[in-house]
Formats: sequence, structure tokens, C-alpha cells
Amino acid sequence: MGEASNIEPLKFNLSDFNEDMLHTILELVSDGIWDWNANTGFVYRNPGWYEMLGYTPHSLDNNVLTWENVIHPDDFSRVMALFDDYLNQRAPGYQAEYRCRMRDGTYTWIEDRGYVLARNADGSVARMVGAHRSIEDKKRLFEEMERRNQSLEAIVEERTRELSRVNQQLQIQLEENRKLAETDVLTSIANRYRLEKALPQECDRAQRFRQPLSLIAMDIDDFKNINDHYGHALGDAALVQVIESVKHCVREGDLLARWGGDEFIMILPNTLLADARALAERIRHGLSSLLPVGDYQVTMSFGVVQRFEEEQQTGLLARADQALYRSKIAGKNVISG
Repeated sequence: MGEASNIEPLKFNLSDFNEDMLHTILELVSDGIWDWNANTGFVYRNPGWYEMLGYTPHSLDNNVLTWENVIHPDDFSRVMALFDDYLNQRAPGYQAEYRCRMRDGTYTWIEDRGYVLARNADGSVARMVGAHRSIEDKKRLFEEMERRNQSLEAIVEERTRELSRVNQQLQIQLEENRKLAETDVLTSIANRYRLEKALPQECDRAQRFRQPLSLIAMDIDDFKNINDHYGHALGDAALVQVIESVKHCVREGDLLARWGGDEFIMILPNTLLADARALAERIRHGLSSLLPVGDYQVTMSFGVVQRFEEEQQTGLLARADQALYRSKIAGKNVISG
């Protein structure tokens, strides 16, 4: 046990066996073995090769045409290119995966490997052996994984589209909710909430860029009397009619908002006091063409102011309200500022 073994490992070469002995050994191998004698054209294929394709052992011709005839037409050119590259020593080895036609006409995937045992003096192949191994199960598994991946990708893509649609719908709903939250229900113009958000922003912008900012405060004269005499329904209709007239004078960038009841505020960015008074006059003139509500010809009183340097929204609104009050005292349907 302590001495080194002098037993030589068993070594043999294919040349040690005659043709019949070699083929007898190959008969016992389960894989599909082929042996091509290129000088004679004879191709030996063991039983495993035939059984892989559903044939009775040794039932096909022993030549290369038998192999070529079972290769799927769509794979033939590719396989032949790989085979020729190896035969002509342009590639270090031959290995290919392709489909072979079985006896029942269906196709099965195989892996084919080959090795040149001997070459002639001119370098051409003299003897080559190889083996076919079924990879049908591997291909089916791969295809199933591909289908699952494609199915998963399709599901993910559909879910992504659905999420995108839902997100768009949510964005639309959020925008609608925002508009509802900032819109007066009766007149469809901005409400007090929107006004209280916008006015500080406009004051900041006017301060930052040293631009003028003016306000027009207005309310309907004797609106309480209209409601008392003709009811709130007719009063609301009159209020809507007035606002539709005022809207014709609103410029791009202006904001008309309902301050409360029958009182309204118009924010006029980058507008001087004189231009704001002229706009108020156009509004006042436009109201004169409205039909009367019962015995009342609808008019409005106006307070027009321009923002002072450094003045914030509270002071600006207060001055606009005071100017409006002076218009009321002066007899209504008047512009003060």
C-alpha cells in the first residue's frame, strides 16, 4: 500500500480496432453516433442515431445524403456553412443545433458535434466521427420560458398602459377638482378662494418686475332690492347676466373673481390706474344695454386703485373697497378711485 503503483493506465487508439469491432462498440452507445469515411462515402450510424429519429436501426442508406435529407430546409444552409468551415479548417471545431425530420414527419431538435480523425495528404478529410444528441426538451423549455417572458412582458406592458390611462384620468379628475374648487358655481368665474391665491402672486410679480398692478372692485347697485321684490331666482339670473356682460371686457391675463354676494374684483396685471379706469368705464357702458329686471335698470358701482410700491394685497383690497364705498355714496353707477 505504501509503494507507488506500477500499473500503467489503459490506452488505446481507434487504429487498435478493426472496423467491425469499432462499430460493435458503437452499437452499445445510446447517443446517436455517426462515422463517416470520406474516401469511400460510407457513413455508419449506430442504433441510437436511428432511434432518436424514430427509425428502425440501419434502415436508411449509409451515405451523407441520408443526413442531408433529414435536416430542416430552413436550417440546411446554416448547418452546411458550419460543417464546411470546419472541414476546410476555417473553424476550430464543428458544432450545430438544428432540426431533424423524424420518421413521422415531425421535427426534433438535436445538437450535432463532429471531429476529424484523419486527413489525406492533400488536407482533405479522410475520416470523421460525431454524435447527435437530442435537445428537444431543452428547446421546449427555452421556448416555454420565451413564451412566459413574452407573456410577462405583455402583461407588464398592458399594466403600464393601464396605469398610464389611470394616471391620465386622475390628472384630468384632479384638474377638474381644482377648477371646481376655484370656480364660482353660479357665475362660472373665479371664486374668492382663487382670488386670495392669485392676488398675493400678482403683488409679488409686480414688485419683482416693477410693473403696475391695478384692481377694480365692483358690485351691483340695489341688488338687495331686486332679490326682495322679485326673488332670489330672478336675482341670480340678473347676476349671471351682468357677469356675462363684464366678461366681454376681460383681457387676456386679467382675472375676474366673485368676492362675495354681488361684489366682484378684477385683477389687472401690468395696468396703470388710467387704463384701469378706462376699462371700468367700458364695463359700466356695456351694462347700459342690458334689459331691466322688473322696474330696475341694472347698474354697477366701481372702485379703481393702483398698487403702491411695497403695498401688499391686504392694503390694496382695502383701498379698492373704500373707493367702491365712495362710489355708492356719490349716487351709484359711478367710478371712483
